Amino acid sequence: MILGQISYLDCLVFLIVLAPQLLLHVNIFELLFCGLKALPFVLFQLPYQFCRERYFTRKHERSPYVQQASFFQDLVIRIVRYAFAFIPANIGRVFFSKGVALPFLRFRLLRHGYLQSPLKWREDASSSKTQTLGLWLTAEEFERPDVVIYYCHGGGFSMGSSYFYLEFLLAWLTLLQKAGYRNPAIFALEYTLVPDQRYPTQLEQTAAGYDHICSIVKDPSRICLAGDSAGATLQLSLLLHMSKVPASLKRRPGFATLISPWATLVTPKNRDTPSDYLNADSLHLYGRQFAGTQANLKDPLVSPGVCKDRDWWMRASPAGGYCFMYGSEEVFGPEVRDLISLLRRSGCAVRVREEPGQVHAWPVVSLFLADTQEERTKGLKDLTKMITQVIEPNAVHVDGLEDGR
Repeated sequence: MILGQISYLDCLVFLIVLAPQLLLHVNIFELLFCGLKALPFVLFQLPYQFCRERYFTRKHERSPYVQQASFFQDLVIRIVRYAFAFIPANIGRVFFSKGVALPFLRFRLLRHGYLQSPLKWREDASSSKTQTLGLWLTAEEFERPDVVIYYCHGGGFSMGSSYFYLEFLLAWLTLLQKAGYRNPAIFALEYTLVPDQRYPTQLEQTAAGYDHICSIVKDPSRICLAGDSAGATLQLSLLLHMSKVPASLKRRPGFATLISPWATLVTPKNRDTPSDYLNADSLHLYGRQFAGTQANLKDPLVSPGVCKDRDWWMRASPAGGYCFMYGSEEVFGPEVRDLISLLRRSGCAVRVREEPGQVHAWPVVSLFLADTQEERTKGLKDLTKMITQVIEPNAVHVDGLEDGR
């Protein structure tokens, strides 16, 4: 199930759903102050900058993203860029919360003729003490999955939820089915956000989520770690953590697909670009809040990019290696390239897709903002293709049953 492009009507409904949630979860005076502060941007700065670059600047002099972006894409990215830099995280997290994202998805389904999703999801919890919550998506709920994507969402550790990514994950599940998997599944972790908890809580929850999946799948080679931004950071931290536990070496996942990983939390290499919507100062603030202490920022389990130990990275590598997808214009670009180079020097198998002119987490962004179905699913199709090259569809299961029997 792959829904159509976000429309202006969808945007209106999103704002209608968002308004009461903001009033419920944010102090009214803080909301008013934030709204008044944004007025100069909405009334003057946004229209001026948008029109100047889009209509009065030669194409080759525009930022790389604007050169290829539609009117709608350009407008939305500019708004998100302002929001990421100037709207506090306690307000921003409401935008991505279950109370907003789930009703919005239900409206999107209804607008496309679905009274309910043809693919099922449920809230799931592990049996461990951490009671890790997540969303379990599958085509056939009562059959063992033949591949599981373990997804951790992004949001700077301070925002985001699995529910906001639900449409993206349902589209991915559809493409996995089309690729030949009999019963693909996705487990999307719902980890605790900062400042409610800090490191190591999120890593512990990520590890508990992996244990939960292993208890269902049995064969860890059929598991693919995945995530974007801060979620991809947690997956890298999980791999480094597991490599230090001898019992976990036998439970290495089959593959890891990482979208725009936040490799090093605080570094001068994370710099603003004319195209990307991320803001380096806000990122560094969120990174410090997640780490808790300055010393933790030097810990590879907190900030994986600081790890330069090739042997450690080789031990941590999934059996089939890594896939990295990121935009050439994003804030994290330099650090992602450095990490890819280090992993290759360490002997790890690494597949890379650097999309020219694109921004942070472009496969997610494109699904919601791109014009054509081909553009919207381009990133997901590439991810799916790379997974099938490592975790083959129709392979024999650990219980000896072939797919389709």
